[in-house]
Amino acid sequence: MSFSESKVFAGTAKNNQATGGYGPLIKDPGGVMDLPRGFQYRIISEEGGKLSDGRPIPEKFDGMAAFSGPNNSTVLVRNHELSGNSKYPVIGKNPYRKEETGGTTSLVVGPNRKVTKEYVSSSGTIRNCAGGATPWGTWLTCEETLEEGHGYVFEVDPKNPENKISKTPIRDMGAFSHEATAIDPATGIVYLTEDAGPSYLYRFLPNDRSQKIGALQKGGTLQAAAVEELSTDEMSEFHTGQKFGIVWKNVNPEKPTLDAGNKGCIAFSRLEGAYFEGGVFWFDDTSAGGKNLGRVYRYIPASNTLELFYESTSQNDLEMPDNICITPWGDLWIAEDGGGVDRVIGMTPEGETYVFAENKVNSSELAGPTFSTDGKTFFINIQSPGMTFAIWGPFTRKNAARRRLMGHAAPPAAYAPKVSDKLSAFAEVQGMSDLEAAAFERHGMPIL
Repeated sequence: MSFSESKVFAGTAKNNQATGGYGPLIKDPGGVMDLPRGFQYRIISEEGGKLSDGRPIPEKFDGMAAFSGPNNSTVLVRNHELSGNSKYPVIGKNPYRKEETGGTTSLVVGPNRKVTKEYVSSSGTIRNCAGGATPWGTWLTCEETLEEGHGYVFEVDPKNPENKISKTPIRDMGAFSHEATAIDPATGIVYLTEDAGPSYLYRFLPNDRSQKIGALQKGGTLQAAAVEELSTDEMSEFHTGQKFGIVWKNVNPEKPTLDAGNKGCIAFSRLEGAYFEGGVFWFDDTSAGGKNLGRVYRYIPASNTLELFYESTSQNDLEMPDNICITPWGDLWIAEDGGGVDRVIGMTPEGETYVFAENKVNSSELAGPTFSTDGKTFFINIQSPGMTFAIWGPFTRKNAARRRLMGHAAPPAAYAPKVSDKLSAFAEVQGMSDLEAAAFERHGMPIL
């Protein structure tokens, strides 16, 4: 099956008002991807095609991130959720375990949205599902498996593919069914989601917070989230808009799921996508809620509060959220992994949803939503048959103010943490607010 070089929707679009999407979807005459009027796509990579070295492009495309490349290019790092026998495995030169078929590939995409180079960037892993970009330009690829010797996070440098770091698991981040990661650039703390039943929310406090390639290999502390003021550990008890305090409990990285459960940490249904933006960590629970259609949460580190931001009550609005990203203008975009037609859903700061794209090929999930750093191109995958799309059109311009609005990085005073008189006095001498001082304390960096 080949859809390369497809283009659609070249008509004139109405201006997006930045609060309600881009209007209704227009039927793709090619039956591949429906988009709003004014947008077009190109399939830039397909499973079974050729890498730059002539080997087949691996199958089962999943999580992905975009980085700035040379000469106005974009460099994508893409996961392949493979294990066991595969028609198109990831075959690398420096694998973690040579018998395994998962890993990552990287694509250099020119300003004309055509691939100039495509290559394996890590190999020898299992079920590379999602992951997350680092502030220093690498990709953390996650193994979603409990198989012995696996279930780890690996760091991939697209500029130095298949190096020693790419084959070395970050063991202190835990051995569990990893889904996604997101890093707070202000502190270097890594947040991690788990795709299992039950799932727990983790954070990793690195020993080395220099935020450079390989620093995460120097170890750290793994913690799981627990509710501070409520007796239940089941998230089914909560409602949209509710906020509550969080306690982070140290867990054994060799058996974090068991340890988190024994310590009464929050038991989610199945955690999926993760993204950090504007002082807020976003993540979703794909099958949670009264109708099992999914929930979206946000955690605000500065106040150590967790909020149930959105719960879907209709398949039309959102069904089983998976990978996520924040758009350049501040909306949350969500790739669905439901049982029927999967879409890219936009969500506004007001919690309203709209549809941006719909998979018309089959019922396969959409995965890896990410924007080029200039905000002009949106990249997304269909997992099977593996296809990577470049989509462009009248996207709203970058809007830093709206990105901050989406995150509500400055929480209401009622949710501000309480600090001691001693800490408050010291913070005042240092020219810091009580909130800033408490944030340092909560992140394991006491100022006293």
